[in-house]
Amino acid sequence: MNYTTQQDVLDFVEDNNVKFVRFAFTDIFGTQKNIAVLAGDLPKALEDGVCFDGSAVPGFMQVEESDLVLRPDLSTLTILPWRPAEGRVMQFFCDIEQPGGKPFGGNCRGFLRQIARRFRQLGLVCNVGAECEFYLFETDERGRPTRIPLDLGGYLDVYPLDAAENLRRDICLTMEQMGLAPQHSHHESGHGQNEIDFHHASPLKTADNVMMFKQIARAVAGRNGLHASFMPKPLAGQAGSGLHINISLYRDRQNLFEGDIAPDSPAGSFMAGVLAHSRELTAFTNPLPNSYLRFGCDEAPRYVSWSRQNRSQLVRLPAVEGDNCRMELRSPDPACNPYLAVGLILAAGLDGLEHRMELCAPVNRNLFELQPGEAAALGLEALPATLEEAVAAAQASPFLAKYLPEGLAQRYYQQQLRRCAKLRDAADPAEFERAQYFCAI
Repeated sequence: MNYTTQQDVLDFVEDNNVKFVRFAFTDIFGTQKNIAVLAGDLPKALEDGVCFDGSAVPGFMQVEESDLVLRPDLSTLTILPWRPAEGRVMQFFCDIEQPGGKPFGGNCRGFLRQIARRFRQLGLVCNVGAECEFYLFETDERGRPTRIPLDLGGYLDVYPLDAAENLRRDICLTMEQMGLAPQHSHHESGHGQNEIDFHHASPLKTADNVMMFKQIARAVAGRNGLHASFMPKPLAGQAGSGLHINISLYRDRQNLFEGDIAPDSPAGSFMAGVLAHSRELTAFTNPLPNSYLRFGCDEAPRYVSWSRQNRSQLVRLPAVEGDNCRMELRSPDPACNPYLAVGLILAAGLDGLEHRMELCAPVNRNLFELQPGEAAALGLEALPATLEEAVAAAQASPFLAKYLPEGLAQRYYQQQLRRCAKLRDAADPAEFERAQYFCAI
């Protein structure tokens, strides 16, 4: 849908029997929030924005200066098809500002938009795609999630091992109905684990799509008596869930990732920047203590390296041709804030371009089979092993200090360290983590 004026939106509301409008946004940790406005109040809401208490949203504002305003992005208008057909519900994604139009540092959509604009200033077109893994669990007689996976299927299995065929179909059809473009869907390696991939789009559109996809998956799962969990490692002994980020760059309609990539080429420098800053980025791409249980097994990377095809690497170049040529970053997980994660990944690539970094040689080894001491002998740097280590790397990073609004960064790190402290103090850390994040993420 492409609506550019307030009158376009008001006409759509009238023509489609819309009664409620949700103004959706995310906090700095990627949790979606929303305020519902009755259709009759929409003209004023579009004109003035919607005010809310920023002090009640973790990481936003203090009580003594708490007002924030939602400004909808009209181009993101969509109907929520799982809500009633009579008195329909419509949704926008919103940017956030302070009263009077002053910019708000916690507006993560705005942060990603600014980073994407820099590519255009360099004469580059940047496309981003996402591959999102998630688990489906049964619910109890009261509708509460259990830890029983929907099935015992594995990678690319079919019915009866794969019990989610129809549900993935419903998710993909709902995505299409709402303007998203699913590309592939299948059962993943873990029991009850699934993956749905999106066609590439602009960076901001893809981040919006990740948020919408998670909303769709939860709604469709709930309608079928199931729970969709995007927790990075919900089951010990089963594969973790990743959010693989695919990036392509174009100049004069030429895909810079196509063919051989010279170490000092634009594509090589972009990849070098991502690799150089990958440890610092990890606090944002992998935001939970649970995230670090995933690294180093079941095709989740542990070391800072790249190669072609090789799924044990942090960055790989898939064996594809033409417009499908791209780099794939395999460390992020679906608990991240996609606006911050994608924005910072792209900023790292930009830093590589601006400083003309040279791409290191590929590591054509299965890094999951390294023997003790081999990583050091190969000169491989490891990703942070814990969230505390990731936060320390981020706090010491001049790169992040340059790109991130200071207030946002400090609030983000403080909240993450609180999460770590609460987990350490819990009588049963594993149970505490499941209680905190299993349903919420």
